[in-house]
Amino acid sequence: MHFASFSDFLAMGGYAFYVWLSFGLTLLCLVGIVITTRMKTRSLLNELRTKQAREARRKAAQQMENTL
Repeated sequence: MHFASFSDFLAMGGYAFYVWLSFGLTLLCLVGIVITTRMKTRSLLNELRTKQAREARRKAAQQMENTL
């Protein structure tokens, strides 16, 4: 499809509202997916670090208990 000018391109043959709305919603969904994935990953990593630290403290306490 060829457009005579940039404003014709932006108008999309009279369907600009629907075309640009669909592009915008798609972009919004993709950005939302990236943000929620990063937040979930960060949350899971923090949870894993907490569990590892708890396990290390438990092992240290057991070793101290066994040496007494």
